Amino acid sequence: MSKLGGATARVVKGALKARQTRAALTLTNEAVNRIRVLLAQQSDANALKIGVRQKGCNGLTYTLEYAQERQKFDEEVEQDGIKVWIEPKAQLSLLGSEMDYVTNKLSSEFVFRNPNIKGTCGCGESFSI
Repeated sequence: MSKLGGATARVVKGALKARQTRAALTLTNEAVNRIRVLLAQQSDANALKIGVRQKGCNGLTYTLEYAQERQKFDEEVEQDGIKVWIEPKAQLSLLGSEMDYVTNKLSSEFVFRNPNIKGTCGCGESFSI
């Protein structure tokens, strides 16, 4: 799982409620608040950048990094004053997804609810499209 500021990212397979538009990515209030806190702790970061890389038993995993500059083909999602940039390789796999931040007694992590994935590994770290 990608680690960023003490948080991890997990993928959850499943459909979301129908939406009027297919946004690149929507953020829950919890995700917005956590990203705001993380960016405030990094004085040189202007956004959170989401990417994908090959890893795990199912093929792909999300990466989360602090970013200073938006690259030419990065998709920008701005919600409630925070910015998330999505790398080109991750854009199609994230289309229509929801990013949440979940905390329980044992962990706190970003969770991607992605209607596009075909399968996930048992731990939820990797996925296939």
